[in-house]
Amino acid sequence: MKKYRNKSPEEVIKLVTTEIILRAIKLGKKKKRQILISKTSGGKGTDVNLLNPDTEEGKLNLEKFLTPVRRVYTFTGLGSIEESNSINWRVLNLPFGRRTLLTFQVAVSFLLKGTRFKNKFYRWMGIHIGRGAEIMQMVWLDHFRPELIYIGENTLLGAFTRLTVHAYEGSGKFRYGIIEIGNNCKIGAGTGMGPIKIEDNVRTLPGATLSPYFSLIKSGSVIGWNPPNVKEVQTEEG
Repeated sequence: MKKYRNKSPEEVIKLVTTEIILRAIKLGKKKKRQILISKTSGGKGTDVNLLNPDTEEGKLNLEKFLTPVRRVYTFTGLGSIEESNSINWRVLNLPFGRRTLLTFQVAVSFLLKGTRFKNKFYRWMGIHIGRGAEIMQMVWLDHFRPELIYIGENTLLGAFTRLTVHAYEGSGKFRYGIIEIGNNCKIGAGTGMGPIKIEDNVRTLPGATLSPYFSLIKSGSVIGWNPPNVKEVQTEEG
């Protein structure tokens, strides 16, 4: 998406949050629900109607709410699936057309090998891909909001890696945030992560789970686990 290109992670999450707030105001009125947004997973929410950027007061409130900008935000008040006036969090996030297109694009991306074309394909989806990055087959990059994913230059994502920018927590509550991976990183096969900031030259071992254990991984770190102790069989010659 062109409007997200060449923008910092902070600029993009402000755009995304404003878009979701506008949809929340519209759907909340239609369904007669009070929808709240919070800066933390368990924090006190703010009524989205107070943050309406289409009004002068709401625009000022929104700018104050987003200063300083956070890397993760939470929406609540959508209702449970048993309620007749509940709001589906997917519908709140994006209109039907883009949700359908992104689902198709993600399905196609599973089968593509790590090539220059694949990087272009991901950029078309809205993901920020650095020059020289390599993304192997069966990597899953979240289609919830692809523009919240940043992958640095010359970084490798091993097969079956999973990058998830959102989490649905049930009862009409979901949160989302930025995944930012630096330059020259090696993300081992099967690594899973949620919103996080990974600095340059980081390596993860295969199968590592980064989130929710880490929100920041410093440059040069190696993430994994202690290998098991192995006692080799002693032969007569040994």
